[in-house]
Amino acid sequence: MKITELFKRGEFPVTAEVGPPKGFHIEHLLEEAKTYLKDITAVNVTDNQSSVMRLGSLATCKALKDEGLTPIFQLTCRDRNRLALQSDLLSAAMFGIENLLLLTGDHTTLGDHPQSKPVFDLDSVSLLHTVKTLEQGSDLAGNPLDGPPPSFAKGAVVSACSDSVDVQLAKMELKIKAGAEYFQTQAVFEPEKFIQFMEKAKQFGVPVMLGVIIPKSVGMVKFMNDNIAGINVPDPLIDELRADKEKTKAGITGVEIAARIIRECRPYCQGVHIMALGWESKVPDLLAQAGI
Repeated sequence: MKITELFKRGEFPVTAEVGPPKGFHIEHLLEEAKTYLKDITAVNVTDNQSSVMRLGSLATCKALKDEGLTPIFQLTCRDRNRLALQSDLLSAAMFGIENLLLLTGDHTTLGDHPQSKPVFDLDSVSLLHTVKTLEQGSDLAGNPLDGPPPSFAKGAVVSACSDSVDVQLAKMELKIKAGAEYFQTQAVFEPEKFIQFMEKAKQFGVPVMLGVIIPKSVGMVKFMNDNIAGINVPDPLIDELRADKEKTKAGITGVEIAARIIRECRPYCQGVHIMALGWESKVPDLLAQAGI
């Protein structure tokens, strides 16, 4: 099932992100996904997130699909040249994986193998163009594909709360021209900024999924403020996390904050993407509090 079909029907998809383990034993991941994520639309699988080496996104997507879940294959340009990217896309099509989220990827210096050489043969825009080219029946070199071409739902990322709104809108337009059919935002902690962005982005007529993180601690949100572009956790939210340490440690405060953000932003977006960051068990409660 393509997520784009749900947008066209006017439905409100909910996806959640999982990170493959640093190893190949994924029984725990699959069990958690089947237990806590079974009622959402799709499970989005990260691709060596933050440049940390982990089990591959494609293999994890296949395992989730075999368990009856709908995966979204994240694919970054950091670790592969255009040969490998096209090959992995065809492999995804062979496995029946129809949903993609296409990203440039974090630089290798940020991860656990900082000495590794980044590739970046393509970027997120040219990767979208690559997928569109494969869907038209040929590879990037103009060689025809054997048999019917693949067909994907092509997703991209936008930073809705960036201070450079015009830059983000320009990037969004480039990605749409390259083939993007839906967007997932960077984590939103400032609903008013998100709403202002969406008022401008609605000119494109492309679905946008609100990105939400369940904040775990004061230290976590301060780290995001200092290190992740496009994210600003306001002081009142930090104070809310600081107010009751036990409540925050149990995840109660983080779920309340994330649910409130979803409720405020829901009238302005076409879906929600949850970045639980290991707290997948809290997704059902989050959605219940958000009224979804």
